[in-house]
Amino acid sequence: MAREDKEAQEDELLALASIYSEDEFKRSETAPGGEICVCLDLPPNFSVAIKGDCASNEYMGSFESIVSFLPPIILNFELPPGYPSTDPPAFTLSCKWLSPSQLALLCQRLDDLWEEYAGGVVLFAWMQFLKEGTLEYLKINSPYEIQVCEFGPQCIKNNSGISDSCSATGPAEAVIWDKRAIQDVESVAALIDCILDFNEAQQKKCFDSKWYMCNICFSEKVGSECTHFKKCEHIYCNACLKDYYTVQIQDGQVQALNCPEPKCSSVATPAQVKLLVGEELFSRYDRLLLQSSLDLMADVVYCPLLNCQTPVMLEPGGTMGICSNCNYAFCTLCKMVYHGVAGCNITTEKLVEEDLEEDQDEKLFEEDLEEDQDEKLVEEDLEEDHDVFTPEKLILVREEYLEADAAGKKLLEKRYGKHKILKAVERKSTEWLETNTQQCPNCNASIQKDGGCNKMICRKCNKDFCWLCFAVLSTENPYDHFKDISSGCFNQM
Repeated sequence: MAREDKEAQEDELLALASIYSEDEFKRSETAPGGEICVCLDLPPNFSVAIKGDCASNEYMGSFESIVSFLPPIILNFELPPGYPSTDPPAFTLSCKWLSPSQLALLCQRLDDLWEEYAGGVVLFAWMQFLKEGTLEYLKINSPYEIQVCEFGPQCIKNNSGISDSCSATGPAEAVIWDKRAIQDVESVAALIDCILDFNEAQQKKCFDSKWYMCNICFSEKVGSECTHFKKCEHIYCNACLKDYYTVQIQDGQVQALNCPEPKCSSVATPAQVKLLVGEELFSRYDRLLLQSSLDLMADVVYCPLLNCQTPVMLEPGGTMGICSNCNYAFCTLCKMVYHGVAGCNITTEKLVEEDLEEDQDEKLFEEDLEEDQDEKLVEEDLEEDHDVFTPEKLILVREEYLEADAAGKKLLEKRYGKHKILKAVERKSTEWLETNTQQCPNCNASIQKDGGCNKMICRKCNKDFCWLCFAVLSTENPYDHFKDISSGCFNQM
């Protein structure tokens, strides 16, 4: 190799490395050469399509999408000893969305540029042409239908250097054969995935490098520290969204993780939520979101046993639920043990009567006694309490149980029976709900009002309703109900 050629090669490679990023130019460590990746600047709203008539029968659907970026054209080159004085660079040109025929035309154009430069360095000129002139040179416009050609035994090169057949998404056409032109495609499905993934990755890269104003803290933040809601295009910084979503999740409002912009209906994706709040809080969000989704399903109820609470699917029109976890069969209306065609009766007096009847069951008492480590103490407690287990006593036992520690709870369960204790606790919850809450007119969820106006929002179904007359209000203008003179709730918001 002449000293002048060696110096020219080294200078050219150093210049390319200083001009372009590592994503665009990679110099080979073993030989004078490298790899050039050229991403084209596409026009706005550029549409690409693949038709479902591929002769390989691998893809029978159709694909069309608007993209901002397409996978790069890759130029692999090696500089021979006689470059640039006498010999051109040896190269291959590969691309996923250009056909071999189109790539062959580009190879010919690169050869022509080498001839035009007549012994000068040419790599920079090649890169400029590929980046700025490819679309115009190949007459590519939007919408662009990608040709997928598959060279195999059925593709035979004739003496003129033209291929006689081509399996393509478009009509069969003669393809210029050039072994330097490579359409790097495994399958049409893989090509579609590559196009979509690359477009999304490049859009994210561009977003991360720009600066945006957060309308919550009114600070400018770089895109890598912001979240972009694609549906509405609103952008907020991660720090503000993390605080906002953390409060919502801790309060159980998992259906309200939406874009903070007023009157915006865009909702954060689970992936965005996980990135913002972390694993621990996301687990709570995921669990509550599943629970709220189940709550909105009319054919799903929860096992009424407090130590179970497993979701139970109901048969259409049926009133019996059977828990898959504990096998408890219950009435879906009164949540008591399934009673067949008999009517529901869940008054406090009836429940107390059932508890007294349970006390007479010697078998149940014997089982409780066998579980107790101090049998004598239990017998004394039962003799003391059996005859005076009135509704008032039931309330006292329930309050004692709720305030006791784990050991105290265990002792009370052995003294009075675990089933009876749990029923008493459950009855307290039911009585509290009946006294302190009202039901949502849309989904029947129990709601407590502890202040504020009479325009309420159900956190289960997100419906607005009036606390006075329990009418479901308009989503667009819920306050009109209190402005209507004909309404009984006029001026009573």
